[in-house]
Amino acid sequence: MKIVFIVPTTGLKRFPPYRWAGRIYGQPNSITGPLILGEILKRAGHKVEVYEELNGRVPYNRLLKDTDIFCFSLMTSNAPRGYELADMIHRRSGARVLMGGMHPTWMPEEALEHADQIITGEGEKVILDVVEGRITEPVVRGPLIENIDEVPFPDYSILKTPCAAANVISTRGCPCRCSFCTTSRMFHPYRKRSVDNVLAEIRRYKEMGFRYMNFEDDNFTADKERAKEICRRMIAEGLTFRETFFFGRTDMAEDEELLELLAQAHLTRVLIGIESLNQKALDSIQKGQNIEAICRAGEACKRHRIRVIASIVLGLDEDGLSDMDRSIAFAESIHAYQLQPAILTPFPGTPVYRDYEAQGRILPGSWSRFDMMNVVFQPTKMSPWELQEEFFRACRKFYTFSSAKDIRRIFGKEYGRRRWGLALMTRLGTGAARLASHIAPHSDYYTLRHISDAQ
Repeated sequence: MKIVFIVPTTGLKRFPPYRWAGRIYGQPNSITGPLILGEILKRAGHKVEVYEELNGRVPYNRLLKDTDIFCFSLMTSNAPRGYELADMIHRRSGARVLMGGMHPTWMPEEALEHADQIITGEGEKVILDVVEGRITEPVVRGPLIENIDEVPFPDYSILKTPCAAANVISTRGCPCRCSFCTTSRMFHPYRKRSVDNVLAEIRRYKEMGFRYMNFEDDNFTADKERAKEICRRMIAEGLTFRETFFFGRTDMAEDEELLELLAQAHLTRVLIGIESLNQKALDSIQKGQNIEAICRAGEACKRHRIRVIASIVLGLDEDGLSDMDRSIAFAESIHAYQLQPAILTPFPGTPVYRDYEAQGRILPGSWSRFDMMNVVFQPTKMSPWELQEEFFRACRKFYTFSSAKDIRRIFGKEYGRRRWGLALMTRLGTGAARLASHIAPHSDYYTLRHISDAQ
């Protein structure tokens, strides 16, 4: 059979300027789930192709002619697009439609309105039986994989859309339990692959000619000794890349040896969840870190020339506008390479969603708005539109043309050019959104502004 995996994305993210901005922000990459499941099906003799709408056009007219099964990997924000495509496939072909991922795991009955079968949880142990018809239940629960060394490596040969960076996930889940996080709940308990297994995958990507790599673990440095061993092996075995991205926490600043090894292994771009500089806000989301640790992490990364993507959460109940401004100013003060201002989003399956739904605070509208760039709930200390405006202001305040000079001086010409490009795209994007809030009645921004005006 021919099986096609599709990772859909929203209309905005299929817009060419958004794709260009994405390439300024970082290297195009592919989520690993479909590449792993596709490898399992390919080993069984099936023809498999994988497409990411974020990174390129998908030839639907051609695929509809000869595809037996379409598989959709869905997060909350891309679920409506996945449903739209699934309905189109059912109208125009006899192909079966399967869905899996975060959103179908938490909202299986909703997803089943558009699919023939749903796989919730981890799909590796059931995907072949579902595809070949041995499991026929409408909702299939994927069992937990205790030894994740058994999972095959992603197969990039079946990926048909552009990809410049290989993704490695050396763990599943996260030992922390932030109240807004979906990953620590879907992939529970936290599990680690062996260092040998991780290095074998990295070696494959080096041999394939990838110049960039990402560790997509939610917290690569959670086990510091393990992270150090992986870095040592990468250095000793010549398995470093031009740049490797990873997710870390502020406690990495407590281990100087770890910081030195990260830099030597070219793990030089890290996203750190600062979230807020208000301790009450951090405690309310069970972040498990304090302001002093945040400051130490900023200084430590700056000292080792590890470029920080400072992630802050906008809209926490304990935070007012001044608290959010303070977080942005802190990111500027440590010369963070990039800022990721994320509007608090109550994703299904999280305590935040459960609480806000019970309180009647979730605003009406499409799941497509649940992308951490749009306000989807009623904040406690401001109107929804005021919070949306704070997101726009944070982006414009951080991504300035003048800051590109500082980034160029600290990190080099290439990164200075990227900052300049992000400053340009930020002004164009936020300007267009503000304009839409005034003159485009069918836009989400217009609706949000007028909800706030009515209040």
